[in-house]
Amino acid sequence: MSDAYCLSRIGVIMRAEKDNPHEAMGVLNPATARGPDGKLYLFARIVAAGNYSRIGIAEVLFDTQDNPVSVKRMGYALEPSESYERNARTAGCEDPRITFVEPLGYYVMTYTAFGPLGPRIALARSKDLMTWERIGPVKFAFMPQYGVDFDLYDNKDAYLFPQPVRDPHGRLALAMIHRPSNVQGGMLVVPHGVTETRASMWISYCDIEQAQRDPAKLLMWRDHHLLATPQEPWEQLKIGGGTPPILTKRGWLTIYHGVSGRIVEGADHQPFVCYSAGVLVLDRDDPRKVIYRSSRPILSPEVTEEKEGVVANVVFPTGVDVRAGGRVDVYYGMADFHIGVAKMQLPDS
Repeated sequence: MSDAYCLSRIGVIMRAEKDNPHEAMGVLNPATARGPDGKLYLFARIVAAGNYSRIGIAEVLFDTQDNPVSVKRMGYALEPSESYERNARTAGCEDPRITFVEPLGYYVMTYTAFGPLGPRIALARSKDLMTWERIGPVKFAFMPQYGVDFDLYDNKDAYLFPQPVRDPHGRLALAMIHRPSNVQGGMLVVPHGVTETRASMWISYCDIEQAQRDPAKLLMWRDHHLLATPQEPWEQLKIGGGTPPILTKRGWLTIYHGVSGRIVEGADHQPFVCYSAGVLVLDRDDPRKVIYRSSRPILSPEVTEEKEGVVANVVFPTGVDVRAGGRVDVYYGMADFHIGVAKMQLPDS
């Protein structure tokens, strides 16, 4: 399986408009979703001066070969207006992912709300991708065996599974992958029984029936489990989630990111890091089980747009579009300034 997954670049899909002050610091890290009309829509993080982030809406346009080539901007899905999206320095609705959650019958957007305590996960929902209703900030149930309050961690890179999976008790549940930072109030605080101090990927669960009755119940997550930790040189600093899972013949496939290099403490934009992308395949019924994981990146910064930008040397996968014939298109941030797209051909078996 080692050579089964690879990405080939299609090109740059979206660039910041030079005369648009809302896009002064780039367009990046988009969610993608097919609407009820069958069209593909892209939800980019749109960054103004001062790291002020909105989430835009754009239609993806295709050429005669059915490859994505550009976008048509259509306004904004979310702008930071709530208290949990604003802080003393700036405000932000950042890095969205979108999943159509089948048991709920609507799209769920997970995004980073850059609020007064730092980055936290928040949710919004939509029936048609055009109109979005905030649900609110996510809450994590306290688990005594860990001895920590996950609500106090900086947390990013969250996304939901589209279908139910088995939780640790064997019951059908909704599942979410997320990436708490192990930092609380500027201090390193590691859950009991966890030896890895670097930021890693976790999975948590939510009751389906409660969420079906009341969308607010979708904010309550439990049974947290450490899913994956950094292990390869290209992941030496940390790892985090990327694209929402898609169900394949081998299990749930998600493309994640790994970070290597050196962190400068206190810097908003890191000058000495490298973000690359790899694959995780998770068990269909119990996604706590990792079936396959990339030993080497399937995409690393190589072209100019990936190597030069607000943060140099970044590929950051966040959007996925399942095409006909086993093709999967992956939309990703390029050096925190542009948006690119690459394609993958899934294995036949």
